[in-house]
Amino acid sequence: WPASAWGLTFVMWAVMMIAMMTPAVLPTVLLYAATRRGRPRAALQVAAFTGGYLGVWTAWSVAATAVQWLLHQLAILDPMMANTSRAFAAVSLLLAGAWQWSPLKERCLAHCRSPLAFLLARWREGVAGALGMGLRHGAYCVGCCWVLMALLFALGTMEMRWIVALTALVLLEKLAPAGQWIARASGAGFIAWGGWLVLFR
Repeated sequence: WPASAWGLTFVMWAVMMIAMMTPAVLPTVLLYAATRRGRPRAALQVAAFTGGYLGVWTAWSVAATAVQWLLHQLAILDPMMANTSRAFAAVSLLLAGAWQWSPLKERCLAHCRSPLAFLLARWREGVAGALGMGLRHGAYCVGCCWVLMALLFALGTMEMRWIVALTALVLLEKLAPAGQWIARASGAGFIAWGGWLVLFR
């Protein structure tokens, strides 16, 4: 790839991650903003918290860009960024399904589903503290959702239907009353789909 391809691919991933993950973090940002109302430099602290969170996903986009380059080199992705390998799709779905049932996923999701508990447990004062909390919250969110985002390699990096579907799944996991069971149900669905691809080639 020329440098322009690396740059454009990174921008694509960064914009896509910010667009997909901002709705999920909005309740936490609003809650944090409410605690800062009337305080000195409140807007700067809210911006630092939000920037820290989105900065983690921007860093994840660097890794996604490198993975996309590798998949292109292996001819698993075509020039239109579509998956060409049924085996890659099957393995991706099976791994995603297993991750949805993993204890680490459950732990990260628990933090994301409880903004107030997270803020109380990780509270730091000042702009630097806000940035640190945003970074930590972003790290939990990446731990919760990175596999779902990585599924775009298998389902179609530029397929809007899958982008919308995965965004909706993330929102349901984090905001719906039965979010943890939704995560497990989706995991079972991914495993069934991946198994179908393996057994019925």
